Formats: sequence, structure tokens, C-alpha cells
Amino acid sequence: MIRKILIVLMMVFASATFAEDGLRIAHVDSKLIFDGYKGTRKAQEEYDRQVAKWEQQANLLQKELSAIKEKLDKQMLMLSDEKKRELEAEYNKKDTELKTFIDRVYGRKGELITQNEKVSAPIIQLIRKAINEIALQEGYDMVVDRATGSVLFWKKENDLTSKVLDYLNNR
Repeated sequence: MIRKILIVLMMVFASATFAEDGLRIAHVDSKLIFDGYKGTRKAQEEYDRQVAKWEQQANLLQKELSAIKEKLDKQMLMLSDEKKRELEAEYNKKDTELKTFIDRVYGRKGELITQNEKVSAPIIQLIRKAINEIALQEGYDMVVDRATGSVLFWKKENDLTSKVLDYLNNR
């Protein structure tokens, strides 16, 4: 509770200090910028083509797995024990292949995420550079992103980070 009050007081103090200096704050919606930028559409099309390839590959593996399962189910009674083991081994191998593929592509650190970052990162850097240039040209001290709630640009002289750290560490 005391911590929250201290943070609120610091924010009030900081805004009062900024108000005296005539702080100019602007805001942007990075999602609208990202979605509206022509370069994003081109990158999205490239990304969508790759995702479609992965989906085709996953569907093919799934069909192969289903075909083996169907064959195994239909012929179970007529197959020799050796042939059953062969089909079951083939099924297990294909099942493992499908699971490995899904994990490699769609998993937590999969190619889908990597590809998305690879395609988006240059666009995000370009957007941030544009925001910084415009903020400097227009004389803004800080630019806040409405989409994420983050500060995208700030003048170094308005940064209270070290003062707050000193205050907290020297208590």
C-alpha cells in the first residue's frame, strides 16, 4: 500500500515538474500505423504464403496418418501379426513425424513465430524511426503508444529513472 502511494506521489511530482517545463506529449496508435502501412501488406502476403505451405504440409501428413489408420482398422482381423506390427510401426512413425512437424512449426519457439518476427521486425524498426524523426521535428518531448501503453520516444533530459533509483536505493 505504501509502495503504491509512493509511486502515485512520484508520478504527481514528475507531472508537475514536466508541466512547469512545458512538456509536449504526443500519442500514436502503433497498431493503426502497422496495419495501414503499405509495406506491412506486402510482408503479410509473404508470411501468409509461408503459413499456407506449412498448412499444406501438415494436411498431407495428417492424410497419410489417417490412411494408415484406416488400413489398419479395416484389415486388422485379416492381417498376420507381423503385418500388424509393420503397420502399427508405420503409423507410430508417421504420428511422431506429424507431432514433430507441428511442434517445429507451431510450437512455442516454432518457425511460425520466428517467421512472424522476421517479417515484422524491420517494419517495427521503420515505424519507430519515423516516430522519432517526427517527434524531434515537431518538438515533442515524449510520444506514447495508445495501442500498447508504452512510451516510444522521450527526451533524455526528462528521464527521471536515475533520480528515482537513487532515491529508492539511498533510503
